[in-house]
Formats: sequence, structure tokens, C-alpha cells
Amino acid sequence: MGKPSYLHLSRRERQILDILYREGRASAALVREKLPDAPSYSAVRALLRILEDKGAVRHDTEGLQYIYAPAVPRDQAKQSALSHLVSTFFGGSAEAVVAALLKKEKLSPPELERLSRLIDAARKENT
Repeated sequence: MGKPSYLHLSRRERQILDILYREGRASAALVREKLPDAPSYSAVRALLRILEDKGAVRHDTEGLQYIYAPAVPRDQAKQSALSHLVSTFFGGSAEAVVAALLKKEKLSPPELERLSRLIDAARKENT
């Protein structure tokens, strides 16, 4: 089975989806209002149609207005995007992802402790 098309989003499409996840649901006008350096209203509507075609967004009709909402729960979208990232950039290796994050990010002692507990829990699950 191929990758869901909602994983292949432009920067502007990701911005729109972020707004919809934050708001829960929104009209094209509200999406446009929340977008940085917003394009025209018709451009926002076109982007919302593209997102619908990709399966990332759905709409309901309220009166004369379309109200848009994410079509995929945020956790499911995060898991799909993460799986795509791991397979595309890290050869499917979760270890390589964690190593890259630890090398790049400055983690606080509490964050490191939480990660250590997660690793310990994963070890227990695997035995």
C-alpha cells in the first residue's frame, strides 16, 4: 500500500492543517485570517480543496459556508508522518532518529530522565 497523500504537503498546506488542528474546525475565511502572509481568499479555498483531495481535510456545509476540519486524527497523522520520516531519512532505524535528535537538540536533565524511563519501559516490554 502506498504512502497516504496527506504526508506530501507543501509548507502552506502544513500551515493550514496546523490551523485546523488548533481550531478543530474553521471556515476558509478564518483559516485565511490565521495564516501568516495570507494569500487571497480564493487561493486559500483552492488549497483547502487540494488538502481534501489528499485526504487530509474534510468539510461540512453550514448554511452557505464550508466548514473544514482535519480528516485524520492528529495522533494518527503524527504517527504516519513519523513513520514516513524514519523510513525516508533514517533507513527505517529508530535508533538513528534518536541519535540524531540527541546530537542536535540540547535536552534538559528532566527530559533526559523521561527518555531514560521510556527506554527502560521499552526494554521491559521487549523481554
